[in-house]
Amino acid sequence: MPPGSRPYFYIDRQGALDALAARMEDAPRVVLDVEADSLYHYYEKVCLLQVSLDGDCYIVDPLVGLDLTRLLAALAARPLVLHGTDYDLRLLRSTFGCRPAGPVFDTMVAAQLLGYEQVGLAALVERFFGVALTKSGKKSDWSRRPLSEAQLQYASDDTRYLGPLADRLRAELERLGRLGWHRESCEAAIEATAEDARRDPDREWRIKGTSRLSRRQLAFVHELWAWREGEAQRTDRPPFRVLGNRQLLELAVWAAAHPTVPLERGPRLPRSCRGRRLAALRGAVERAQRLPESQWPERPRRQQRPKPLSRAVGRRIGALRAACLRTAKELGIEPGVLAPRAAVERIAIEDARSVEDIMAAGPLLRWQAEHVARAFAEACPRQ
Repeated sequence: MPPGSRPYFYIDRQGALDALAARMEDAPRVVLDVEADSLYHYYEKVCLLQVSLDGDCYIVDPLVGLDLTRLLAALAARPLVLHGTDYDLRLLRSTFGCRPAGPVFDTMVAAQLLGYEQVGLAALVERFFGVALTKSGKKSDWSRRPLSEAQLQYASDDTRYLGPLADRLRAELERLGRLGWHRESCEAAIEATAEDARRDPDREWRIKGTSRLSRRQLAFVHELWAWREGEAQRTDRPPFRVLGNRQLLELAVWAAAHPTVPLERGPRLPRSCRGRRLAALRGAVERAQRLPESQWPERPRRQQRPKPLSRAVGRRIGALRAACLRTAKELGIEPGVLAPRAAVERIAIEDARSVEDIMAAGPLLRWQAEHVARAFAEACPRQ
């Protein structure tokens, strides 16, 4: 290894992978991180699996044709340590169909429950171990091979300190009596990653800025968005690398206002927009121009103003909000970690008092609801 490098094992052969899987099967826990390629591909996938066992760092390359069956089974069965559970678990499920059956310890959630202002991995590693992690690999294209030494060092460092960090945070959570909070939070995160959110075909094309446009302009946005999605899927590139949202809106507004002007005289297009792609873009613009008014998309309906709240409800909201702020300060955590502002308002409006009612109204986890219930009772005792 180059001088100054930190040791790791790069696994791109089946024998080494099977040996790692066998070791994982007997491990008390597996420290895990993944790298994906969402910045460079439409069809996002896991490109690296980083694993640490008792201080040894492994980088598994899933793109070289290895049989990952045994490794994934071991991952699913063992207790896991991750930082930022949501993204990694969604990727494992979408790429491999792998779901954890054992407990998960999320170091980011632990830091939030301990009241740390900076909960990113780099900030926590520097805080506890005095090590400044490099950010040079953050935007790497992890799907390209070969990987550089700098990329491999970056990847291995993502799990190198996670185990000792989890031990430090667990001890602090236990000292404060918050291990139960953390366990409940991690279980909720696992459940939340069980499936993808349902896509709404009438909303997904309404990118930021469309609320100000006319119906005719929206027709062009819709056709241009569909063209961009098609090109992104066809070339396996992220949509923003085909055409950015700001450029898409600018082109839609211009095309709606200049129905007889050639596309070449409109807003400047990306250099990649030529040949077949440019012809497809022209087709999208022409379809929007031919679309009859009856088929133009509707402008988003203005949300009806909620009925004015009574003075009593308004006072209740203010009292509960203030009580939750005091409670969060006493606990030494951010108010949003205890209960998001919108949840506090719903609880106050519904006058939810029991822990179960607060959990449903928020919705909140039980540990959150228990604290909010006490705060509510103190701030707004029932008459």
